[in-house]
Formats: sequence, C-alpha cells, structure tokens
Amino acid sequence: MGAAGFEVVEHTADWALRVWGSDLGVLFKQAALGMGFLMVGDLTAVALQINRNLNLQAFDREDLLVEWLSELVYCAESEYLIFRQFDIHTISDTALKATLTGDKVTQIDKDIKAVTYHNLAIAETAVGLETTIVFDV
Repeated sequence: MGAAGFEVVEHTADWALRVWGSDLGVLFKQAALGMGFLMVGDLTAVALQINRNLNLQAFDREDLLVEWLSELVYCAESEYLIFRQFDIHTISDTALKATLTGDKVTQIDKDIKAVTYHNLAIAETAVGLETTIVFDV
C-alpha cells in the first residue's frame, strides 16, 4: 500500500472504496478520485476546463467526507460535471474549502445514488488515515 490511493472493494449490494492518505486532505482527494473512477473510468480523459469553489461545514470528519463526496455526486448527476483535480485550501475535522477542476462529460458510466454512512469511520494508521466508503447505486 502506497502513501495515498484507493481500491475498489467487493460489497454485497453496493460499491465500496477503501481509501488511504497521509493526512485528511490527501484522503479526501483520493476518495474523490476513486469515486470519479467508479463513475467514468479513465479520469485522464476529463479535461480541466471548469473550476468550482466549494465551502463545506459538518459535524465531524466522517460527516464532512460524506458531504464532500455528495457534492461531487450532485454535480455529476445534475450537470454531468466530473472533477479530477482538487485543490484543498483548508481542511479540518468540520470544515473544508477547495477549488475543484474538471469538465462536463457526455455520459456517466455508473450512477451513484448516494454516499452512505454505512460503517464509515476514518481510522488513523501507521502511515496516515484510512477508511472504507460505501456507495448506494
């Protein structure tokens, strides 16, 4: 396992990603990249044409992660807008400010209905943080 990344894990009815990173910002970026991969596959095919600023508040870091990914799902579902570059300006356990960069795509290969709280816990490891995120599809 490298310093940061994601992998798709088998889950009975939905999709799940195991995500890891050296800190909270890297973990959030990897979660967004992993979810984008689930939706469209090759993210390098997504141009870097559209910027979007995002400011989020939440109760804790798990809630913030769900809010973060839910915003990305909303953009994909409502505008076919997929992001592949994430500049996180500030992040704490309860707040995030970021600039997202991506572009509109012609289709979403796999629809995600929702980001769930199912067994969601961000755990500290010897190399940083890790979590498994379950998506309702």
